[in-house]
Amino acid sequence: MQTARVSKENSSADVLISNKEKSGLKRSLKARHLTMISLGGTIGTGLFLASGGAIATAGPGGAILSYLIIGIMVYFLMTSLAEMGSYMPVAGSFSTYASKFVDPSLGFALGWNYWYNWAITIAAELAAVTMIMKFWFPHTPSILWSAIFLAIMFLLNFISVKGFGEAEYWFSLIKVVTVIIFIITGTLMIFGIMGGHVIGFKNFTVGDAPFHGGFMTMLGIFMAAGFSFQGTELLGVAAGETDNPEKAIPRAVRQVFWRILLFYVLAILVIGLLIPYTNSNLANSDVTVSPFTLVFQKAGIAFAASVMNAVILTAVLSAGNSGMYASTRMLWELARQGKAPKFLGKLNKNGVPVNALIVTTLVGTLAFLASLFGDGTVYIWLLNASGMSGFIAWLGIAICHYRFRRAYVAQGRDLSKLPYKSKLFPFGPIFAFVVCGFVVLGQNYSAFTGDHIDWNGVLVSYIGLPLFIILWLGYKFTKKTKLIPLDKCDLNN
Repeated sequence: MQTARVSKENSSADVLISNKEKSGLKRSLKARHLTMISLGGTIGTGLFLASGGAIATAGPGGAILSYLIIGIMVYFLMTSLAEMGSYMPVAGSFSTYASKFVDPSLGFALGWNYWYNWAITIAAELAAVTMIMKFWFPHTPSILWSAIFLAIMFLLNFISVKGFGEAEYWFSLIKVVTVIIFIITGTLMIFGIMGGHVIGFKNFTVGDAPFHGGFMTMLGIFMAAGFSFQGTELLGVAAGETDNPEKAIPRAVRQVFWRILLFYVLAILVIGLLIPYTNSNLANSDVTVSPFTLVFQKAGIAFAASVMNAVILTAVLSAGNSGMYASTRMLWELARQGKAPKFLGKLNKNGVPVNALIVTTLVGTLAFLASLFGDGTVYIWLLNASGMSGFIAWLGIAICHYRFRRAYVAQGRDLSKLPYKSKLFPFGPIFAFVVCGFVVLGQNYSAFTGDHIDWNGVLVSYIGLPLFIILWLGYKFTKKTKLIPLDKCDLNN
């Protein structure tokens, strides 16, 4: 038994060494980096700003339930990705998995969709930077701050993958500490230990709280909840540069999911208990009236707005940094597979896909539009445009895992030999697929329910779907690809 285990470990090590030699990437990310990359990828403006709007729209109970449902779905997606990522750690992640387990055309579409998603997110985060910096420097040009922070993100990714990992680790730590302090402070206020009087659950009975507007309002905030959780799939992208992915990826999944869910659910619970959903400031995306700022001010903490502004700036930098990393690796992997121009597959001496990084950075300059058309409008448009793409990526993960597990069994392989085995298969990927599909189709149902169809709303919300279908079918018909039979799926690294 011991001999067999040693043999298996040696075999796995040989595969990882082979992978490293073939790709040229440096396996410099440690378990602590991976945990914080996944954690930091989800704790950002979605929690610090959008959570207030979610409570205002659906009430505290509706917001908590929506985030809980999306959180459970994300858990299954993470376990699906962990099963595939620990077995086959590649930078292309689900794009590569789709090409191996489903159809090369789906891999092509998922890869370009994901690159677009994060490249646009970089631009959106840079547009957000201009709004944040104008809190302190109201009369400075938007283009100045976009250029400075774009250069910072570029350099963090250009130096080495370890540089990216360290930056993300500390960015994420700041966010985590802030959320923990917020939850502790809020809890003390709820029970009257801070502030002098017990607040209790009275705000859960204001108006028609805790559920405001019924099911349809909850559907409306599913998209915001989903966008808030996007970034957890970075776990799969980072697998290709992770030291000992067989152990690091499962450990990160076990640690990250519960922390994220607790942070989101507890933070929204604290906000909902302390601030009535009828408070007009909750629906405002301005940092000066962030729900976190409102609670800290209520606690009597001086300079609450400035402190939260700095934290949100860190969150935006973190999201942009992660986005640049993810989109660069995906573009590089597409080039390696012959699905993107060959020059994008070049690595520098530090193992960084430098050409893919430069092209992705150029796309980030879209944020400069903020200085021409107004910061807020462009930021919201970019945010919405990238939202659909994230859900499409999640749909792809669910499909890939379902096909991977079935192919693994069909080819007579032993499930006990998987480094990590996702629980409740096939329920997990099927549940994730159904919830994702439901949100994708119904994310902006209100655009169709008025007296006239809101074509601008439809365009902004659904633009990612036709783009994905065009990529998928265009490659399929051009290359004449077909669905890969289960017994022919490539399960080798």
